[in-house]
Amino acid sequence: MLGFTTLDGIAFAAFVLAWIAYHLLMEGDWSQRRTLNRRMDAFRVEWMQNMLRRDNRIVDAQIIAALQNGTAFFASTSLLAIGAALAILRSAEDVMAIFNDLPLVAPPARGAWEVKTLGITLIFAHAFFKFAWAYRLFNYTTILLGSTPPVEEADTPRAQRHALKCARMATLAGRHFNRGQRAFFFAIGYLGWYVNAYAFMAATFAIFLVILNRQFGGDSHWVLDDEDGPMDFEEKKALAETEPPR
Repeated sequence: MLGFTTLDGIAFAAFVLAWIAYHLLMEGDWSQRRTLNRRMDAFRVEWMQNMLRRDNRIVDAQIIAALQNGTAFFASTSLLAIGAALAILRSAEDVMAIFNDLPLVAPPARGAWEVKTLGITLIFAHAFFKFAWAYRLFNYTTILLGSTPPVEEADTPRAQRHALKCARMATLAGRHFNRGQRAFFFAIGYLGWYVNAYAFMAATFAIFLVILNRQFGGDSHWVLDDEDGPMDFEEKKALAETEPPR
């Protein structure tokens, strides 16, 4: 139907399963203290607890503003990607003519080409909504930061609960930002479908392994696992210059 084969269906099913599996690995109960993303959640709590004891919280506001700017960049990039995908869909005849001249690429059927392009458009639309919501959540985090009790009340239960609210809001924003980035990564694997189903499966598997290594690889966890006591300048310098384990 529409020029798709059984192998195309298998490749697309593998793509969806890889996305779901990665989502469960990153955000399921099993991921607690195992993935880099979930380990950083604890540092958000520590950040907000330290924020309570700062009389001047301009630095904290600047950190959130920097996170917002990065999120806004990706949201804008998502819109550009959506526009590019729709432009390709409109110029299907010209693009298909280019693909017909490429080696190792089977000439695509018009219907299949349009469905594939609509698919990647939806992926970028999903990414845009995630980044836009993450931007809004960072804005809410700023509001919570502005309503933080004064430093004199830092040790009160009310202030501690408020710091936890700030950390949870920042964590939720980071989670939606990660979901948007996840869509970007899998969109790269999706591009393999424009070649053929085998390239689609190979690209999906490669992307899955790469982003999985980013979360479970030893280099970033090696940084977080350093919990030694106070060090002097020379010890800190030597540790910073040490190569992480491969």
